[in-house]
Amino acid sequence: MESCFIVSDSNAAASAWARVDTTVPHSARVWDFLLGGKDHFQVDREAGQTLLRLFPDFAMVARLQREFLIRAVRYLVKEAGIRQFLDIGTGLPTANNTHEVAQGLAPESRVVYVDNDPIVLAHARALLTSTSEGATDYIDADVRRPDLILGQAARTLDFSRPIALMMLSIAGQLTDDDDPQGIVDRLVEPLAAGSYLVLSDGTNTNPALIEAVSAYNKSAANTYQLRSPERIAGFFAGLELVEPGVVSTPEWRPEPDRWDDPATVVSAVCGVARKP
Repeated sequence: MESCFIVSDSNAAASAWARVDTTVPHSARVWDFLLGGKDHFQVDREAGQTLLRLFPDFAMVARLQREFLIRAVRYLVKEAGIRQFLDIGTGLPTANNTHEVAQGLAPESRVVYVDNDPIVLAHARALLTSTSEGATDYIDADVRRPDLILGQAARTLDFSRPIALMMLSIAGQLTDDDDPQGIVDRLVEPLAAGSYLVLSDGTNTNPALIEAVSAYNKSAANTYQLRSPERIAGFFAGLELVEPGVVSTPEWRPEPDRWDDPATVVSAVCGVARKP
C-alpha cells in the first residue's frame, strides 16, 4: 500500500509554517539542534546552548536515545515479529527514523507518526516515504488527545493485530496535572495482546541535568518534567518487561561495538514491555 500523506500539498505546508512561533524554543527544534540538524531557529539554538552549558552531556543523551530507538525497533521487528508502529512525539525527520529501520528489515511494516509541532508537520513528507509493501502516515495531534490519535491511527494500523507504541521523551512533556499515567494507559488499552510499549524519559537523579532543564523550562513553549526512575518504570504497570527491564538508556541491549562510555551518569531510563 502506498503512503498516506497528511501534508498533501504546498498550501498545507504553508499553513503549518504559519503556525510556527519563533519567539519561544520548542522541544522538537531544540532536539534537532542537539542532534546536529538544521531545522531550528536562534531561540532554539540559545535554549540548546544553555542546556549544553549547564549539562554538557545533553547532546550525547540525544544521541543515546536515537540509538535506543534503533535497537528497540530492530528487536521488535526481528525478535518480536512486530510490523506496526505508532510513534508519538516523533520530532523532526533525521537519520534512522522508525519507518526506515522497520521497513529496512520488514518492508511490509506500517508506521504512524504523531507530533504537534507545525515544523514537523511541514517536513512530514520526509517521514512519509515508504516501501510499496508498507505504509506510513502522519497525525498532527497532541499526546493529550489519545482518543483522537487512536481514531486517526486506525486508518493505517490494524488494531486487531499487535502494535508497538513508541513514546520517547514524550511522557516528560506531560505535567502531573495532565495525568501522564492515565494517558499512557489509554493509549495502551485498545492495543491487541502481544503489542509493546517502548518508553524512555529523563530522570531527576542528576543535579546538573535538573538545573539545565529548570533553565530551559523558564522560556520553553512546553516544559519538561524530570521524574524518578521508579516513577518512569511505573508507566509499564501491567505489562511484561523485556529483559533487561527499565535501565539506563545505553544499557538496554547495547551493541557489541557501542560508542558511548558505560560509566555515563544515568540521566535517562528506558524500557520495552509486552502487553499480555
